[in-house]
This record gives sequence, C-alpha cells and structure tokens, in this order.
Amino acid sequence: MTQAPSKQKLLTVQEFLEQKPDGNRYELHNGIIIEMAQPSGKHENVTGFLGLQIGIEFTRLNLSYNIPKTALVAFSDGESNFTYCPDVLVLNRKNLKNEELWEKYSTVKQPESIPLVIEVVSQNWRDDYYKKFADYEKMGIPEYWIVDYAGLGGRDFIGNPKQPAIFVCELVDGEYVKTLFRGNNRITSPCFPELNLTAEQIFNSAI
Repeated sequence: MTQAPSKQKLLTVQEFLEQKPDGNRYELHNGIIIEMAQPSGKHENVTGFLGLQIGIEFTRLNLSYNIPKTALVAFSDGESNFTYCPDVLVLNRKNLKNEELWEKYSTVKQPESIPLVIEVVSQNWRDDYYKKFADYEKMGIPEYWIVDYAGLGGRDFIGNPKQPAIFVCELVDGEYVKTLFRGNNRITSPCFPELNLTAEQIFNSAI
C-alpha cells in the first residue's frame, strides 16, 4: 500500500471522489489518498467465495441486496474523513435512493445501506484490525467480518503461534462485540442467521 501522489492538503470525501486518479483502487485514509496494492490470488479466491456464498443466501431469502464490484463506503464527521473499498460490501438496494453520492460516485454513507461489510486480511492487517474496525464502528455499520485466512494479524488477536481466524463483529449499543470462529465452527451472522458456512470452508477457499 503506497501513498498516491497528491497535494499535502487533507482532502474531504467529496474532494477525494472528484480528484482520485483513474485506474487502480484508491482509498482515503485520514484525508490522504492511498493506493491499494493488487490483492494476491488467494485473497481474491477468498473474496470471491464469500461473495458467492452470501449472494446465494440473500437471493434465497429474496432480499433486495447486492454486492457491487468497486463501490465505496465513505464517512465524514469533521474529525474523520475516510473512503474505503471493502473486499465484500453487501448493500441494501432499497436505501440507495437516499444516498446522494450513489448515482454519480457509487459511494454510500449511511449505515442503513450496509447490512454487512467484510475485509479479507492482507499484509497491512493493522488497517483491518484497528483502523477499519474503529471507523466502521463509528459509522454504525451493524456487522463487520475480519477474515484472516492466512493468520497475519497480531498475536493479541489470533494467538501465539498465529492461526487463521475469522471475527464477526456485531454492533451492540454503538460498539462492536467480536466473536472468534475457527475450524468447523459454523459462522454465526446476525445479518444472515441461517447461513450454513464454516470457518474451515472459508479458509480452504484460498487454495
């Protein structure tokens, strides 16, 4: 992950959307444009598997949800300015009519539009475990998964020796409550309580 060439001035969400370079994926971190590294093949395998399985589930439930390819999640409160491109972003299509940035920038700002967001952990694991955890919590997104299929996170999170882990973070009274899943534990998702998916299945999808 490298900082893209930009002015030193910290950007607002609107300025980022208007100025971000074309082509590669970019995010706004604390007002600074960041170029995201190309994901590995295993990372893409996991992301694709999760998108497929969750898509099958919300289709089965006849929910008006969608998983866009490159849509952005944005937030600004005067202190925080961020725009992220999650690995898996589940959108509630019924609320998109209320999103002022959706039509032009495929960007959402309201937690009502985002039942679930997933980040698949890569080498910059601190973003997923610390920064995005805090920012998604502050934004009020009801459910956030941290999928650490390669066991890259800090030992305080995934143990010593490090082991692959999945954390489902549920927003309770404005704060995330984390639940750890490993092995043949079936993932318990508040958003999709009947989802029949284990941690091991997700880890194996990387191969």
